[in-house]
Amino acid sequence: MTGATRKRPGMPQAGTAICTVDYIENPGARGFVFGQGKERFDMFLVRTGHQVRAYVNECPHAFTPLDTWPDRFLTQDETRIICSTHAALFRIEDGYCTSGPCAGKSLIPLAIEIRDGTIYMA
Repeated sequence: MTGATRKRPGMPQAGTAICTVDYIENPGARGFVFGQGKERFDMFLVRTGHQVRAYVNECPHAFTPLDTWPDRFLTQDETRIICSTHAALFRIEDGYCTSGPCAGKSLIPLAIEIRDGTIYMA
């Protein structure tokens, strides 16, 4: 299990299947949207090796989604998460912003677990 956050509007319940691990390139990232309107919840998964991490898809600076283009969450060298709005860079392993207008802040982690090759909300 990785990450932890309090319940947010539209956030899937614990036990909700998100996707299989193989659905995400290695390394790679995929975005997911649940609900609509005020109940809309955006999140993304990042895979590196056998590790998968989950974050709320929201820049801590502008509160906009990180990906202007679908599923484009990683830098070209696939070593960091990037916000396409202001080019802020975040560490994959903990979502900490290392440069950009939100330096020193972090993405909001989400609790997930992997069972039998499928990723679930925890």
